[in-house]
Amino acid sequence: MTKITAIIPTLNEEIHITEAIESVSFADEIIVIDSFSSDKTLEIAEKMNVKIIKRKFDDFSSQKNFAIEAATHDWIYILDADERVTPKVKVEILEAIKDPKENVGFYVRRIFYFCEKKVNYSGFQRDKVIRLFLKEHCKYEGLVHEKIVTKGNLGFFKNKINHFSYRNYDHYISKMNHYGAIRARELHENGVQVNIYHVMIKPAVRFCIHYVIRLGFLDGFTGFLVAKTQAYGVLTRYIKLWLLNKKIN
Repeated sequence: MTKITAIIPTLNEEIHITEAIESVSFADEIIVIDSFSSDKTLEIAEKMNVKIIKRKFDDFSSQKNFAIEAATHDWIYILDADERVTPKVKVEILEAIKDPKENVGFYVRRIFYFCEKKVNYSGFQRDKVIRLFLKEHCKYEGLVHEKIVTKGNLGFFKNKINHFSYRNYDHYISKMNHYGAIRARELHENGVQVNIYHVMIKPAVRFCIHYVIRLGFLDGFTGFLVAKTQAYGVLTRYIKLWLLNKKIN
């Protein structure tokens, strides 16, 4: 019988961890890889029959790849703590690992929620990620907004999972700051220098992409907040990069 390991990376996810684990309870093994949470994440997880790995966070790819190497089974399902596998997707996952039809991994689309409100546009209408895969054929690369590099064919699930990415506006901003710091470090290591285009033009372009081109205005005020915060994330990235560059000049 084909078996599967579900992996959940965490850092202070006490409000999500119970439902996240429950949504992958069909897995034969569940690994929570935690970046030394300071809230009750681990206290809750320890009561739910999961394997816990504590590892200092360096970047998203390294964290997930470390957990993948520790997995007992060949099939891996990666679940961010703010995601929920729906019953229909569960059925598709179990069918896929029994008969993958030469696929080494599968995309799943996500329904995005902001402050528990469904976002229909704003660039998230086509959101998809590789979540189920064979570990010998797939590996994460990239410091932030990491991607899986695959060796083989990829399939698609018909149904969608739920993605409760941002609890509130402050949480959204804190995530943008976190991602911006990691991306700035990556750009710094590649020798990128900040100029007026990065801090004046790129944020404005990002706002227009999400609010106009990707139809964020159809999501009302929520769409405006999404576009505004995406622009803020770009600005923050280059401010942090400028500060990093300044330290070595």
